[in-house]
Amino acid sequence: MVDLLCELNAYYHEADPASREAVCDHFFRNLIAPASPLLLAAATGENGKVLGFAAFFFVHSLVEPNPERSRQCTLKELFVSAAARSRGVGKAIVSWVARHALEHGCCRIDWPVNAANHRGIAFYEGLGAERQVERISHRLSGESMSRLANEAAVRGSVADPSIGQA
Repeated sequence: MVDLLCELNAYYHEADPASREAVCDHFFRNLIAPASPLLLAAATGENGKVLGFAAFFFVHSLVEPNPERSRQCTLKELFVSAAARSRGVGKAIVSWVARHALEHGCCRIDWPVNAANHRGIAFYEGLGAERQVERISHRLSGESMSRLANEAAVRGSVADPSIGQA
């Protein structure tokens, strides 16, 4: 699994990939740690080598109280090794995730896709996924995130989110 995570990291950070040690540490310390919300599904070849994986989690909708539509699955990442692509590995993984999500009461699976990932988009639509054109993804990071966080610290008007947690 660490080998495939290294390949994923190099895919996203081609100019400056993380070291194998950093990826391994991240895998054990964060991704499969007891407190991690992520679930991992991996496809392996005959030799036990991991060919691909999905990272996903379950959430309850805040706006949909109906039990048949409340629980949802979010696919955070789907990655198949370059050597195993176009061999049905990705479809097998998403199929497994779909079955697992249904077995756990989920009514849908949602996931983000990079707009430039035309091959991935075609793959997902080939599975029957529908593009959600009414959704737009946003990201807050770096200096903008710090500046906004500092504004909250100065104002101090929002109650501590831990209050009232079950």
